Amino acid sequence: MTHGMVVAPQPEAAEAGALVLDGGGNAVDAAIAAALVQTVVDPLMCGIAGFGVMHVRLPDGSHTCIDFHGRAPLAATEDMWADKLVAETEDGFGFILENYVNDIGYGSITAPGSLLAFAEALAQFGTVKLEDLLDEPIRYADEGFLVRPHVAHYWNLTEPEGRVPHIQRLSRLPATAAIYLANGKPRVAGDVHRNADMAKTLGRIQADGVASFYHGDIADEIATDMRKHGAMLTKTDLTEYRTVTNEPLRGAYRGYEVVTNQLPGGGAMVVEMLSILEQFDVAGMGHNSADYLSLLAEVMKIATVDKDRYMGDPRFVDVPLTRLFSAEYASQCGQRIRSGEKVHVPRVNRIDSKDTTHVCTVDELGCCVTMTHSLGNPSGVVTGGLGFMYNGCMNVFDPRPGNADSIQPGKSRFTAMSPTIVNRSDGSPYLVIGAPGGTYITMGVLQGILNVIDFGMTALEAVSAPRICVTSDTVDLTNRIPRFIESDLIERGYKTRRSHLSYHFAGVHAIRLTDEGWDGGADPGRDGMALGV
Repeated sequence: MTHGMVVAPQPEAAEAGALVLDGGGNAVDAAIAAALVQTVVDPLMCGIAGFGVMHVRLPDGSHTCIDFHGRAPLAATEDMWADKLVAETEDGFGFILENYVNDIGYGSITAPGSLLAFAEALAQFGTVKLEDLLDEPIRYADEGFLVRPHVAHYWNLTEPEGRVPHIQRLSRLPATAAIYLANGKPRVAGDVHRNADMAKTLGRIQADGVASFYHGDIADEIATDMRKHGAMLTKTDLTEYRTVTNEPLRGAYRGYEVVTNQLPGGGAMVVEMLSILEQFDVAGMGHNSADYLSLLAEVMKIATVDKDRYMGDPRFVDVPLTRLFSAEYASQCGQRIRSGEKVHVPRVNRIDSKDTTHVCTVDELGCCVTMTHSLGNPSGVVTGGLGFMYNGCMNVFDPRPGNADSIQPGKSRFTAMSPTIVNRSDGSPYLVIGAPGGTYITMGVLQGILNVIDFGMTALEAVSAPRICVTSDTVDLTNRIPRFIESDLIERGYKTRRSHLSYHFAGVHAIRLTDEGWDGGADPGRDGMALGV
């Protein structure tokens, strides 16, 4: 009998979480153990200076979300980059500014929340302290880990259409280059990567507690480095950082309860898309048929337009969620789709990028966790002697004043992070799901849910099935979508773009809980695994 399960994009993280479960820890302990290892073995995807959201279902059936999105520094102003706009990414994942001031270097950093959130989650819902879970991350940082294929791909990636090549994120600053480059080049798959400075910093946190990062000696070193390089981030941003714990959003689909995270995360998009799709006989269309994919395309575009127009940090923006979730609005959207209307997604220009990680855990008591955490686009900044990289979250804020996601001091940007739990009508958990992947996240999570509920797939089948992504006027296809289906879409008037990748558009990870047993699925496009205890 399975007593617990962990799914993560990294085998080291899945193993760390499984060992904690096997040692008597609960799903929250396992999720944080996995996340801490992720910060070491996928250090450009996530880190202790990152951000994210954690969704917890407790054994009593209650749900809560810990939101730890990055916050714009208090020194930021709404119009500070208004004259520097060059382009918007095609998928809506950020803006290109002159000299990439928002995307790389000290100006791209927001106040980080990951480490504080990890500690708070354990204090509220776990059975151990964060310091108890640091031995494995310290060991991986000190002794090294084998660079996996997806890590090597990302470190050596040149983004299309104007994004900063990742070699610049690793080489621009001496402290970063000293850690990530060997003979002037990023490491490749099979190399051993070590980070002695990170091991020392984690050791200091283990000895002195998380407070040292936000209030103590580590905070002082961070503040000194930021001041030296003209960053907006100050020690005040660290000491005043607070997570937000809130009730999740709740929706419904085919008799199931869909529980997901609040804004500024992407759960609202998932709820909105499912409410529109429930009007259609999705299963009757056939999985990945042209009828099905054209329906998905329009639903994805409607949600993307609504996201761009309305969705931001609810502490700063009034978002009309009641209307967007209403049956009346869903019916209106359904009528538009049936009439043959093709929604237009406005963009300033075209460019895209995304990097994040995820972990799902469940235990035998009924505790479930789905957590997405990230560096956004990594800033490329490492403070000498500390070893970890800071987030680059400022890149997604809209530099144009007056919009839902415009810059304001202390504000969090919108992200597509949507860690979701689907419950049966009796409240018992059925599907725990989430993904990394920038604005692809909501689209990947949506298709994973549909694959399980409408098409009866296991978790592994659901995360492995070919996907599409539509966050602009172009329908992006993985290379396993048949070309005759693509031809049909083109005949219907869609512009398509085929990826060379067989597995793409987020890295969906999931656990399905049935009466016959549990099954987990790690997206084959990443390097991870599902591991049961």
